[in-house]
Amino acid sequence: MSTSERLIESTRELLWERGYVGTSPKAILERSGAGQGSMYHHFKGKPDLALAAIRRTAAELRATAEAVLGGPGTPYERIEAYLLRERDVLRGCPVGRLTMDPDVIASDELRAPVDETIAAIRDRIAEIVEEGKRQGQFAPELDGAEIGAAVLATVQGGYVLARASGSPAAFDAGVRGLLALLGPRNQGSHVSQGAQETH
Repeated sequence: MSTSERLIESTRELLWERGYVGTSPKAILERSGAGQGSMYHHFKGKPDLALAAIRRTAAELRATAEAVLGGPGTPYERIEAYLLRERDVLRGCPVGRLTMDPDVIASDELRAPVDETIAAIRDRIAEIVEEGKRQGQFAPELDGAEIGAAVLATVQGGYVLARASGSPAAFDAGVRGLLALLGPRNQGSHVSQGAQETH
């Protein structure tokens, strides 16, 4: 890994763990093992390096989401796969954490990749909901944009609840609740038939 890569990766980790203020140039250099002049050789300073790190984190999250949302399965199954994908729930979302950082939110430049990523994932889920409506899988009155927002709110809120309680159970409960509400319209009849058959 090149020095600039080590600096970016170290800054990404520190932003996630400590926030912008806690990500000091000294901490970045210690974490990356880079020499003192390296940061200013590759970047103009901490804001420039933080922007590169935030852009990398945002791009990675979008790629991870798209790998699931653009994968195989029905619209419901793809949203389900996104909600159930493996996450380090107690560590929180690296992009979601940035939205709670006052220094990031106060900077139009630092906030832009965060806003763009959240909007892109919300819009992608909205497209999938509309696709599911056309296929008759989702109720016609559902609004794709609203469901996209609800999915993101469930994920981000789930991280907060899990961190507050010290357990991923709260995240899992939120996800299961949303999936139950979103479930294909004919799913309930299959469940009741299955229950009757087992008795």
